[in-house]
Amino acid sequence: MDRHNGRDSDCVIERDDGYIDINNSKPYFAVYDEWPTIERMAMRYVGERVLDVGCGPGRHALYLQGKGHDVTGVDISPLAIKVAKARGLKKAFVMPLSGLRFPRNSFDTVLMLGNNFALFGNPGAAKRILKTICTVTSKHARILAETLDPYRTTNPAHLRYHALNRARGRMPGQTRIRVRYGPYRDGWMHLLFVSKNEMEGILMGTGWRITRVLDEGDPHYLAILQKTGP
Repeated sequence: MDRHNGRDSDCVIERDDGYIDINNSKPYFAVYDEWPTIERMAMRYVGERVLDVGCGPGRHALYLQGKGHDVTGVDISPLAIKVAKARGLKKAFVMPLSGLRFPRNSFDTVLMLGNNFALFGNPGAAKRILKTICTVTSKHARILAETLDPYRTTNPAHLRYHALNRARGRMPGQTRIRVRYGPYRDGWMHLLFVSKNEMEGILMGTGWRITRVLDEGDPHYLAILQKTGP
């Protein structure tokens, strides 16, 4: 909301091992020409009816709405949805990924851009929610799933965190973080960053498979998931 109103609004991302990073909110408002290449390439795979999961202030949803797509944005943050609506998104709802509530055959494409495949949190939840997404999408639906490969790093702090996760019986890319901004502190949230091979394993039995991977060679990649189930 502060960025929408013209104020600087960088926040701190704190991981549960004490590692911190600064998150710049400006990219959440980026126009099409400022998007990462793989996100611009992914637009050719978008169908008519779109669900944007974790839409934030609506940078992807608003672009597609402007191109004539029927777009619905959902986000767990009430203020994010308020900003998206203020910026012109016609259909936007406060709704968690784990509680998608739409009729059958509502969407042709589900966007999980901006690393939002990580919102599944853990492998078990990913499998359950992917099956739910099957029920609200059309026969030939796609998911555009962006994430980062946690193994594409040489940062000693990240490598130690991978080892800690293995010792705790978790996947190396499972991450627990919270956001701090000014006097505000979010609750802890779980994210799931996976390699392509790990994603393929998670997809087994969910009704989805990878048909293409858009990858520029940095830690981020974008998988095109095609529906195979009912």
